[in-house]
Amino acid sequence: MKPGLQLLLSACLLGGCAARERKAENMHGPEYPAAWWAAVPREKAASWEVPPQEAGPGEVVLSKRNELGLLSNFAATPFVLDGTRYASLEGFWQMMMYPEGPEDPRALFPGLEWKHTRAEVAAMTGFEAKAAGDLAWANMKKMGINWVTYRGKRMDYYVPYKGEHYDLIVRATEAKIAQNPEVERVLLATGNLVLRPDHHQPDDAPPSWRYFDIYTELRKALRK
Repeated sequence: MKPGLQLLLSACLLGGCAARERKAENMHGPEYPAAWWAAVPREKAASWEVPPQEAGPGEVVLSKRNELGLLSNFAATPFVLDGTRYASLEGFWQMMMYPEGPEDPRALFPGLEWKHTRAEVAAMTGFEAKAAGDLAWANMKKMGINWVTYRGKRMDYYVPYKGEHYDLIVRATEAKIAQNPEVERVLLATGNLVLRPDHHQPDDAPPSWRYFDIYTELRKALRK
């Protein structure tokens, strides 16, 4: 083969490879960052994790491994609701399992240890807040209760319908978005993509747990 022809063929082959790479990056649309779907080797993913590459066509996983992690309850996105500041949506969520005061039935129940105060949990983020909630959930099971409280009002917790707890979580999520401009930017940047959670959820998970669906509804409202 002549040197000039070989160079031309090599350039074409290289161009084809580059085109394939661009196509792979843009399979969800050129308006979306390719990093949102960056593959994570299965052996490096956590046992609870749904890695970004498991998103189907037109979907995106709200992975904590990229900027979409701002939409996670774990994110350090402080907000104020009804005059009280919370360090994260996770801290807000988990603190509701804790006693509101010394006369709270949860505080009076014999044999239980509450390792944190409600205010301490409200100031937590990420896995620290989740761990505090796990301790409280264990106490709730010992008590045989399925309710949490907010400002003195009891609400059913693990339920299959959109009750008062669901409405409160939606309101807290709205506050998080309104008070954190970067959260709003990232949410709107997801366009029309179907939002998926980055962790495995129980089949009977309550609607209030389906934060990805809540964000989908709030995204619609923001566009209006």
